[in-house]
Amino acid sequence: MAHIAIFIIFIWIGGLKFVNYEAEGITPFVANSPLSSFLYKDAKDYKFHKIPEGTANEQNAQWHQENRTYLVSYGLGILIITFGTLTLLGIIFPYLGIIGGTLVFLMTLVTLSFLVTTPEAWVQNLGGPNYGFPYLSGAGRLVIKDLAILACALIIIGSCAQRILKSRNSSKA
Repeated sequence: MAHIAIFIIFIWIGGLKFVNYEAEGITPFVANSPLSSFLYKDAKDYKFHKIPEGTANEQNAQWHQENRTYLVSYGLGILIITFGTLTLLGIIFPYLGIIGGTLVFLMTLVTLSFLVTTPEAWVQNLGGPNYGFPYLSGAGRLVIKDLAILACALIIIGSCAQRILKSRNSSKA
């Protein structure tokens, strides 16, 4: 079941990476991470070019185009869909499941690192009493859910490895 769950999540989220609003939405994560900020031409100025979901701003969209925001998101979408597909194929081909599960595990580690690198992951101090750690913003709540995906990836790796070992042991007998 974990194979199917990761596949559905990754196909859906990976597919959304080809839609501009999703590409614009991940900009704070990519721009603030030392692991990915180099992918953008101008990682520092993203705050001036935010486009709220459900709205349009042609000038800011042009900035995102020039910044490679959409290109980076398309590449990420291809990777996510590939990882999800490899994980699903692990149902039949356990070696592919180990590869897919390992890639999903590594990707979720990077995603979880955004809790440390992205200021938008925490409620900002706008005068209210609840801000900073442990108060996750919408972006932070989105990221923390990757702990469940990370756990599923480990289950997949373990179950695929177990199937491989069983088949090796039964072929020796």
